[in-house]
Amino acid sequence: MSCGTATWTACISPAGSNIMLRIKKLDIFIAKQFGLLFVGTFFICQFVLMMQFLWRYVDDLIGKGLSLDILAQFFWYMGLMLMPQAFPLAILLSSLIAYGNLGESSELTAIKAAGISLMQSMRSLIVIVIIVAGISYYFQDVIGPKANKQFAQLLISMKQKSPELEIPEGIFYDGLPNTNLYVQKKDMQTGKLYNIMIYRQSGSYEDQAIILADSGMLQSTAEKKHLLLTLWSGEWFENMRSQDIGGTAEVPYRRETFGHKQILIDFDSGFNLADADGLNSNAKAKSTKKILQDLDSIKHYNDSVGIQYYKEAQMYTLRTPMLTEADSAKLETLTPEEIPNFDTLYAHLDESRQREVITTAARNAQAVMNDLAMKSDYVFYLHRQTRFHQIEVVNKFTLALSCIIFFFIGAPLGAIIRKGGLGVPVIISVIVFIVYYIFENSGMRMARDDNWTVWFGTSISTMVLTPLAIFFTYKANNDSTVFNIDAYRLLMMRMLGLRQKRNITRKEVIIEDPKYQQDAEALAQINGEITKYSEDHKLLHWPNPVKVFFRPGDDHDIERINLMLETAIEDLSYTRDKVILYELNHYPILATHAHTRPFRRKWMNIAAGLILPLGVFFYFRMLRFRFRLYRDLRDINSASNKIIEQISTFKDKK
Repeated sequence: MSCGTATWTACISPAGSNIMLRIKKLDIFIAKQFGLLFVGTFFICQFVLMMQFLWRYVDDLIGKGLSLDILAQFFWYMGLMLMPQAFPLAILLSSLIAYGNLGESSELTAIKAAGISLMQSMRSLIVIVIIVAGISYYFQDVIGPKANKQFAQLLISMKQKSPELEIPEGIFYDGLPNTNLYVQKKDMQTGKLYNIMIYRQSGSYEDQAIILADSGMLQSTAEKKHLLLTLWSGEWFENMRSQDIGGTAEVPYRRETFGHKQILIDFDSGFNLADADGLNSNAKAKSTKKILQDLDSIKHYNDSVGIQYYKEAQMYTLRTPMLTEADSAKLETLTPEEIPNFDTLYAHLDESRQREVITTAARNAQAVMNDLAMKSDYVFYLHRQTRFHQIEVVNKFTLALSCIIFFFIGAPLGAIIRKGGLGVPVIISVIVFIVYYIFENSGMRMARDDNWTVWFGTSISTMVLTPLAIFFTYKANNDSTVFNIDAYRLLMMRMLGLRQKRNITRKEVIIEDPKYQQDAEALAQINGEITKYSEDHKLLHWPNPVKVFFRPGDDHDIERINLMLETAIEDLSYTRDKVILYELNHYPILATHAHTRPFRRKWMNIAAGLILPLGVFFYFRMLRFRFRLYRDLRDINSASNKIIEQISTFKDKK
């Protein structure tokens, strides 16, 4: 017997060897489905992340005249940096689509019908995802540091490069060093500029020049290190340096009229790589081994700085403006018990000396505060560098682990939702990734600013998503209806005490008619039971709260009445009589427990009774169900009497 690709799982053979072969084929089949989707979604995610990352540096790229090879290096290193971030998102999206397609085409149903569980069908993908997680860690530990260093060096070089010269018309152009250039009109064919105004300031405010010219030409020199500005028919107004004329109060200027003049302006339009030595201390440019080695030296240096600052801070308390330097030096040798009372010393000084002491003390205190503030900022910077290194180490592992977590979210969700394509899976992937991104960035910021510990801030996203992955995997493996809207609607209706209505319609095929006489007798008995129940339980009275919360109170009488009623309704639902069908829909659905206690578990009732606000809420909720049960019993009595009367007409007709 042969089987097609989509239906081969339905071919079940008793031979164990055939089963093993079939499972191996299943692994290959699912791996191919996932692999093709993973490659496609990876490039999509990589492109989205690169575009989002590019917006941060678009201002540093525009107008710089960068060559294609420089831009190619920029995007290459950017892509290498963002690959570990694209892996989890690609795994999430591809696993969602893969299992969504299997569920939508009923292939997942066939797999389960063949006795293969969801976890067994996922085992080949689990191996692939673990390999991808290893590749992610390798990129972060080996390739990532080099790419980060090269990217940072390239970015600094781009920022330092002078912008491409493009003089606009009608506005001041400030792209030239220490020069603002205004051009009223520009000839695009000849490159000539007309009605030129130049404002230059190469030094202080007193060293300024304003140049006016009818026309001009701006050209780059051969070595591309300078610009040659040629002007025709203009005037030059320039302040003379005050230090050159003996420091007089007035600053004279000179005026020059020219017919032809050339000005050389510094303008390096070439691209030069910046020095990368300063980037070696960046944690992102280090491997895990290098970070762990550097952390010891960093902590040792931080401790030595802290000890030195502490010793210096102790010396601040031994200085006083009321004593000479010799007395202050002598005071340092005394014990705290031997130090004299400074209030007594201050009281023996004259008034002018006291003002001098206060002024000097305030000045010294301000100097100490400034010194401590500077040292505090430096210490904060040192400890922040330590946290950066610690964060980078943990991130290498958590980002690789997120590949596995995202798979155990995506694959079970795809099996539950059973929707393929790029519609629902993309929406769910975006929602999951947004949750991950919010927790990841919030934790990083809190850990970086020392508001949270490093391990907690960097792993909070993992701690949030891991239980979610376990929950979805458990539900999908047990075929639970996690996204069954009707189940959640019924649960909310039960929690809020909303009524459910019957919907009994005439059956298309009726094999046997109901036992009308037995049903009529049962309904009559139910009416008698209801009358006796109403007299005994007094539903309109308020029950004792102690009995409600702290004593058992299951109502077995109403459970028995409800069971008898449902049996009669089930039998009468096969009738052809329209009157009976109409009256059957008037029977309410009884809540057999909510009118006695809030919960079925004893400890939950005790807890609700001890917590006063909850106890009050659940007590009044129980009263509402008691009043509703009173009305329901009255409606049951009325509907039963009408059905009994209608059944009696059948007997009369016979």
